[in-house]
Amino acid sequence: MSLKRRIFPLLLLLAAAWLAVMITQRLLPGDEPAEARRDGRGPVPVEVAPIEQGPIALRRTFTGSLDANAEFVVASKIEGRIEEIGVRLADSVTRGQVVARLEAAEYLQEVAQAEADLAVAQANLTEARSQLALAERELKRLEQLRQRGIGSESELDVARAGQQARQAQVEVSRAQVTRAEAALEMARIRLGYTRVTADWSGGSDTRQVAERFLDEGETVAANAPLLRIVELDPLIAVFHVPERDYARLQPGQRAELYTDAWPGEAFGGEIARIAPVFRANARQARVELRIDNHGQRLKPGMFARIDLVLERVGETVIVPEAALVRRDGGDGVFRVTADRQAVTWVPVQPGIREAGRVQVEGLDPNGKVVVLGQQLLDDGSAIRIADDSGVVSH
Repeated sequence: MSLKRRIFPLLLLLAAAWLAVMITQRLLPGDEPAEARRDGRGPVPVEVAPIEQGPIALRRTFTGSLDANAEFVVASKIEGRIEEIGVRLADSVTRGQVVARLEAAEYLQEVAQAEADLAVAQANLTEARSQLALAERELKRLEQLRQRGIGSESELDVARAGQQARQAQVEVSRAQVTRAEAALEMARIRLGYTRVTADWSGGSDTRQVAERFLDEGETVAANAPLLRIVELDPLIAVFHVPERDYARLQPGQRAELYTDAWPGEAFGGEIARIAPVFRANARQARVELRIDNHGQRLKPGMFARIDLVLERVGETVIVPEAALVRRDGGDGVFRVTADRQAVTWVPVQPGIREAGRVQVEGLDPNGKVVVLGQQLLDDGSAIRIADDSGVVSH
């Protein structure tokens, strides 16, 4: 009895193992060892996808930031105390608008002083001209007397010297008037500098205040900044490209820009400038993209993603990227035969890749290719194709 008790459990264990093997073979009819399949002892279960024909594009996504198309700093040209700054952060500013006023009393006094100096110079010029006229009449009288034999030559010489001295005095007075006029004009210009304006050339007539540096009551030095003014429409997106993509870019090329501030919304733009040099430390070149910003929703300093189509092919053969296999130093695909029972190895030359698809050369645009299970295949291997439900078809 003891021997039977030992043999009976062993028999049950063997029977259970045999039953498990049979169930496994029935449930997985294609799960033969890889060596058996590759030796032709059973078809290889695979998944396939159709070969397509159509357009494909080479796309790249770059990261960058938005910059103002133009900006400048409004500064005071003279020293003085700020009486008023008429704009604040984010206010709109029109071309030529007065944005600040400085205390003008000192400069008004300078203008008054210059006007008085000019009046004195003009009076001196009038007097000098009058003296010249008298000297010229005296000289003419003596010349007439001398012609009639009356009067001496020495008196005539004295009259001539007096006339020349009066003429010189007129010239001096005239120069003093010119100098006084220049001083008055300079005083008026300095008085005008107490009204600080925002002037710029080109671009739009309206811009925005990006930064304000001082407030009313503070004393500003000459050429010290008061405001920073920026243009928000258009904006410039700045990004950098590596050498492999540089040759595919050109001014006027269209692009789409995305920001985290407006998720899912694309903003159109075009390449405005491409740097002619590469940064030595990164081996990348600067590219500037012009973005229309009519609604001014985009702001300088925002992070941006730029999508560019670098190359586009109108009609070509396309396969899923998963179909590409690297064998013996070359690329190829396993193409399904017409009877769907085997595959043939077709060497191809891959081209543009886009969204899991790849352009290939050397493949007819008909039939299907294997996209899963290629590692078990050789040229001419037998296959079993899984349908969309995952069931292997015979």
